[in-house]
Amino acid sequence: MDADTLTEPTQVRVELGDRSYDILIGADLLAQASAHISPFLKQDRVFIVSDETVWRLHGDALNATFSKAGLSVIEKILPAGESTKSWTLLGETLDWLLEHGASRDDVLIAFGGGVIGDLTGFAASMLKRGMQFIQIPTTLLAQVDSSVGGKTAVNARHGKNLIGAFYQPRLVLADTSVLATLPDRERRAGYAEIIKYGLINDRAFIDWLSQHGRDVLDLVPNAIAEAVAVSCRSKAQIVAQDEQEGGVRAVLNLGHTFGHALEAENGYGPDLLHGEAVGTGMVLALRYSARLGLMPESEAERGANLIAQSGLTANLGALPGGPYDSAALVEAMRQDKKARGGKVPLILAKGLGEAFIYPNADLSDVQDFLQEELQKS
Repeated sequence: MDADTLTEPTQVRVELGDRSYDILIGADLLAQASAHISPFLKQDRVFIVSDETVWRLHGDALNATFSKAGLSVIEKILPAGESTKSWTLLGETLDWLLEHGASRDDVLIAFGGGVIGDLTGFAASMLKRGMQFIQIPTTLLAQVDSSVGGKTAVNARHGKNLIGAFYQPRLVLADTSVLATLPDRERRAGYAEIIKYGLINDRAFIDWLSQHGRDVLDLVPNAIAEAVAVSCRSKAQIVAQDEQEGGVRAVLNLGHTFGHALEAENGYGPDLLHGEAVGTGMVLALRYSARLGLMPESEAERGANLIAQSGLTANLGALPGGPYDSAALVEAMRQDKKARGGKVPLILAKGLGEAFIYPNADLSDVQDFLQEELQKS
């Protein structure tokens, strides 16, 4: 895998017929945003949804690029944090669009991390039965995962992402320069999703991350651009095969069933970030695979070590937001929208880079496994 300096934006195509779109990856794309977005405009304005933190850091830069192009900006700035992804703020955002006369011909831009992307995309899908939207993801996690593939949603009191729709963006602009303002903790959370793509089906990427992972976390330009591009390409290929998660796309949820349960136990609060939960969730998925005899324990621990070396937590008992209770975690897993009759599909692995759908995991056995993991720390 070539890690030479990338000076031009990398283009990754998501092939979905008439819903196909490009992901552009590179430095300083924010300054070029109007040029890339103009082909989709039918009016001389754009609607932008962002959060307070992102807008404070990068709002002036995005405003400037549209102003130079003679475009007006109508913005909606929401609070930062997972609690923003709510039915209440979704309704408030839709009311804001209607108050400003937004139409299906307008372009709605999601400018932020996964929370903003999910809520904005869902709002776009609902406004007059669908308006155009564009993703400008500003976190590493959003650039490699949530901005790509068309999953949009808000959370419910019963669980995460239970109210939503599949709705594809028209374009994704992943400016790696904006990642410099991310706290280290947020970078590590995003890096968990990068590791995921290796664990799913790309052992060569695991080997590359073993050598270059520190450069990725340090945002060395060639390394971060390569990691984002490989991740987006991997996800694009899977989404093209299975847009609405009827089959193979489910492998993208490696670690997520465990992770969502951990987030639920934290009330989706700031003590545990999504990527932190997924990082530990992937360790649990690998170790549970080994417990079932699906993969060697040594392979599971190599994956766990790769996750731990990034600064993420490989041991459940040491995960932020604890202490955790195995029964409570399993009860949260029962709320998974795919759970049936005391069983839930998990994404497990036959080896590193060999993830697969394990359709009927026994939750009573999962609880015993989680209790053993908690006792390790």
